[in-house]
Amino acid sequence: MVGTFRPRRLASAALLGALALGLAACGGEYPNSTFNHNTDFNADIDALWDKLLFWGTIVFVGVEAALVYTIFRFRRRPGGATPKQVHGNTALEITWTAIPAVILIFIAIPTVRTIFKTQAKAAPDALQVEVIGHQWWWEFKYPQLGITTANELYLPNGRTVNFQLKTVDVLHSFWIPQMGGKRDLISNRTNYLWFTPNKDLPTSAWNGFCAEFCGPSHANMKFRLYTVTPAEFDQWAAHQKQPAIFPAVAAVPVLPAPSGVAPVPSGTGAAPVLLASTQSTMPADTGTAAPAPAAVPVWTFPREKLEKEFAYTIPTAKIPVSVSFDESLLAKGDPARGKDLYSKSSCIGCHAIAGTPFNMAAVGPNLTHVGTRYTIAGGLYPNDAKHLAYWIKNAPALKPGSLMPTLGKGLTDPKTKMVVNVGGLTDADIADIVAYLQALK
Repeated sequence: MVGTFRPRRLASAALLGALALGLAACGGEYPNSTFNHNTDFNADIDALWDKLLFWGTIVFVGVEAALVYTIFRFRRRPGGATPKQVHGNTALEITWTAIPAVILIFIAIPTVRTIFKTQAKAAPDALQVEVIGHQWWWEFKYPQLGITTANELYLPNGRTVNFQLKTVDVLHSFWIPQMGGKRDLISNRTNYLWFTPNKDLPTSAWNGFCAEFCGPSHANMKFRLYTVTPAEFDQWAAHQKQPAIFPAVAAVPVLPAPSGVAPVPSGTGAAPVLLASTQSTMPADTGTAAPAPAAVPVWTFPREKLEKEFAYTIPTAKIPVSVSFDESLLAKGDPARGKDLYSKSSCIGCHAIAGTPFNMAAVGPNLTHVGTRYTIAGGLYPNDAKHLAYWIKNAPALKPGSLMPTLGKGLTDPKTKMVVNVGGLTDADIADIVAYLQALK
């Protein structure tokens, strides 16, 4: 049976396809797009993509044009003769072999060139950052600076950064879409990735993800990248190199009366914090006051520069109803009492807080300056008193597969199936610990 050509049906299908493509292009600026030039790596990959898309489009148009021509030119017609059978055509076979080979040359050369460039070693003066993947959070170490932090990464604009990628458990994949590049973290091996944030980038915040399925909370393994000016990075690094500051007290004037407080750069949102109590001592032999310790400005990424759609975090309203906490206790939390409770709890077996000798474990995230971070639980929840309290009380209920155990007294730990009694924390205990952790600026 001979089919009937129906141009209206073909036009309707084409119109529907064009409408679908148009709607897909109306999504606005996507916060995790890789098609930008924020870094040299990103620009190289985008340029390669443009070349491949260009040549791929030429091939597609040529092949489809030949196909459509063949369909209409040689379609079966009523009363038509049986087509002549052709076996072999040397010239045609050489032609359709040579054309793809030439096209592949145009594709292969820029591809290989980009591979060699992005796989080369970073510049010797690059900022070194050790990235360690855990189930399910990120640890960042700056070996040149002696800084260890978690889930929040600060980089100076205009300086090459070399990432050393490691994992302590399963495979992970380090990916910052808007910076370009994605590289796997493989057990018993160190991979490398480097790029240079553009020096003219404004102080900006970006999303980071794990892009390799790594278990039940793979989708919850996020982090934040902050690209800042070199001066802002130096301020941040100077503070992060210091041990935990607790309690943060004001300077006590003593003759002569140095304030001990360094000026805070304007417009940064920084606040002056002292390394320790600034009460000076009066040596008996000289009768002069010892100078107060210098203050260290606390610099964190300005909150007003966080975009609304950036790094989605789960609000309190989305916390499972099975987890309850007396939020009225948070206003009564005592940081001094919280420090004492923390130092006697199981927390010290997993976390480190620099400056506290009894608290140097490295199983969980480093908490030295946890009060300056915007998120907790691997970038999943906002770092505020409410979310921190719920997290401490029953982390596995808030994040599937969390290795942090249930600490709320009277609750059942989902892993051990045991009720937490000995060593469990009441809501009042948790409120005090929350006050202490949030004081660690």
